This record gives sequence, structure tokens and C-alpha cells, in this order.
Amino acid sequence: MAGQRTPHVNEMLRPSDDDASLAKFTPLSGSIEDVRRAIPPRLFKRDTKRGLAYLARDVLMAAIVWYFGTYIDVVCASNAVSGRISHIASESLRWSVWCIYWWFQGLVFTGVWVIGHECGHSAFSESRLVCDIIGFITHTALWTPYFSWRISHHRHHSNHASMERDEVYVPKTRRDLGLPDPKDGPIDYEELFGDTPMYTLFMLVRQQLLGFPAYLLYNVSGQKNYPWWTSHYDPTSVLFTKSQRNAVILSNIGIAAMVYAVRAASDTWGFSEVIKYYGIPWLCVNHWFTMITYLHHTDPMLPHYRNSAWTFSRGAAATVDRDFLGWQGDFFLHGVAHFHVIHHFFPKMPFYHGPEATKYLKEFIGDHYHYSDKPAFKALWDNYNDCQFVEDTGDVLFYKNKKGQAVLAAAEGDHGRKKKIN
Repeated sequence: MAGQRTPHVNEMLRPSDDDASLAKFTPLSGSIEDVRRAIPPRLFKRDTKRGLAYLARDVLMAAIVWYFGTYIDVVCASNAVSGRISHIASESLRWSVWCIYWWFQGLVFTGVWVIGHECGHSAFSESRLVCDIIGFITHTALWTPYFSWRISHHRHHSNHASMERDEVYVPKTRRDLGLPDPKDGPIDYEELFGDTPMYTLFMLVRQQLLGFPAYLLYNVSGQKNYPWWTSHYDPTSVLFTKSQRNAVILSNIGIAAMVYAVRAASDTWGFSEVIKYYGIPWLCVNHWFTMITYLHHTDPMLPHYRNSAWTFSRGAAATVDRDFLGWQGDFFLHGVAHFHVIHHFFPKMPFYHGPEATKYLKEFIGDHYHYSDKPAFKALWDNYNDCQFVEDTGDVLFYKNKKGQAVLAAAEGDHGRKKKIN
């Protein structure tokens, strides 16, 4: 692609509080139509049978893992095990095996959630009815209000990386955090951001386990221009139009049915059993989904846009593909993290076409394609510390860290909308 080269996410760029010394970023030029023409039309085709096959595979894996889980306590308490080792060793073995169960069942459940996510984008089938039935069942089973979240998530895709209109992971500004203006003199950022690693870890764990439910309930990490307590469960919320309220109510009915189902299961098998077999894997779904989406949209190398500098194609390119958990992320999570950039360009494209379509996308947009092979948990820790705020001014913005430093700055020039990709 002609023009100034855009640095890659994997490059080690030196942070600085002096914009003049930073590597320069030139926004993507061109429209989504330009990009679409570079992708073979066959990759946009949705195959209902193929989607159902992936769903059946996930449900079967969940049933198999669940079945093996029923033997964990029995085997570890048997004479063959407990009679040969100490009680402490037996208990350690039992809970170690439960951790393995939670790891894999959490991944499988997340894969089922991803299928529901596909349905929300109408990427699962050409039939909207099929998408809504499958999506409603899979998301409701994992405590996500399908129609409500589908509506706001569509708005996120339509406005990704826009400071004024994006739905989630909108960066806080210097003014939002009450930080001093650099023009007023030196700033002691250590005093302002000097949290202990233990406190940072606590806040990160809280985000990972409760961030998504909190976003659904009262807009945590969502668009800050919304009123206080904006909720996906409120049919009258600003998130929805009057014509969408019945869909929100239907989503709430589904969640109410899950409350009843969990209560009935707890009465039948015991609350602790429900927590072991279902509750903790569900928390894992929250963790994986929050981690994936956070790392997709939060990185010092990714731009955010204000005003006329934003276009759909620029917003779509402002995300990153990650080698998330290696083969496990690719297999269990349907490559949702491995091939996320193409998903933002074309949300209706089925996930199984992501690998091939990404090759064409990467070739076409060149250096504007972002990829990172940094280990996922290291990236989570680094980005949580390095992505603190953006400035109050400017149309192309990059995160600054706890020292008030960025790694990129917008190149000088007109960042308004362009019509052609060169």
C-alpha cells in the first residue's frame, strides 16, 4: 500500500511523552467497498449445515467433558486412589482434576457462546429465523440476553473505535480521570497511577470475572455519554428503540427461565454440584470472552478516532488478531481471537472462512493489518498497565501509559475521509 508505513503491533516501539519523537501513524484510506472487492465472494457464503455441525461438535464435547466430570469425585474417593495415598494428596489430586475440567469445559462453553455470537451477526445461516433460534438458546444458556446484546453489539461494530459512538472499551480521556494538563507543568504520574502490583492484579481479576455481567447490567466500560445505570435488561434504555423493546423483554424472559432452571437444578442435585459442573465453567466463559474482546480493542498500537477522522474501514482496522492460546483457542473458540480483524470488516462472514479471508485482507491493507503473537496473559497484563488514557484533543488518538507516554502519534496532515485505497 502506498504512503507512509504503519508500524506493526509486534514491533518494540519506545514510549515517549514527546509526540515529535514517536513513530508516526497514517490512518487507512479507502472505503469498505474497496476492501470487499479484494475478498472472493465465495467467502461470504453462509452454510447452515456447516454451522450446525460445529454447534453439534461443541455440544457433544460439552457432554463428554461433563460425563467424565461425574467420575472425578468417585474415582478420587475410591480405595484404588485414597487407599494408596494420603488424604491431603487425594484431595489435591481431586481438585487438580476439577481444575482441568473447568479449563476445558470453560473453553467448550465459550465456543458455544461464540456460535451464539455468530448468530447475532447473522453469520451462522442465511435464515435470520435460524440464527435467532440458535443464538437465543446458546446465549441464554450462558446468561447472555441474546437480543439485547445483539442490538448493542451491532452498534459497536458499526462505530468501532469512534470516541463518540462506540459501545464498549471507549478510552478514558485525561479529563475523565481528572489528570492535570501537561501545559501547566510537570506531572507526577507515579503519584497518580502508583498502584501496587497486587491491587492491579485484584482489579484485573475483577474485570475478567465480572466485567461482562457488569457491562450488561449497568454499562461498565461502555459508552460514557450514556445515562447512569444504562442496562441491557431495561426495555426503555437508551440502548433500544421502541420497536426493539419486545425483543429485550423476550431476552429477559430467557434469563428468568435460566434463573428457574438453576434453582430447580440446585434443589435436585445441590447448589455445590451446580457450581462445580456449570457455575465455574460459566465464570470461565466470562473470563475468556472479556479477555478476548479486551485484547482485541485495547493496545497501545491501536488508534481511536474523533469526528471526521473516523470511517468504518478505519474502525474495522483498529483491532488486532492474536495467537490466543495457540491451537486451543483456534479449535475450541473457533478462531474468534485469531481472525478478529476480518470479522470487524465483515461481521456476517462465517468464522470458518476467517483464515482464508484474512490472507486476502492482509495482502490488501498491508501494514494496516495488526497481528500479535505475544502470549495472551502477558498481553493482558501489559495492556492493562499501558493503556490508561487518551488526550482530550486530537482526531487520531493512542493510549498513554502510567507515565503519560504513548508509543505512536498521528502523522501530520489531513486525516479526513478518503475515497480510494491506493
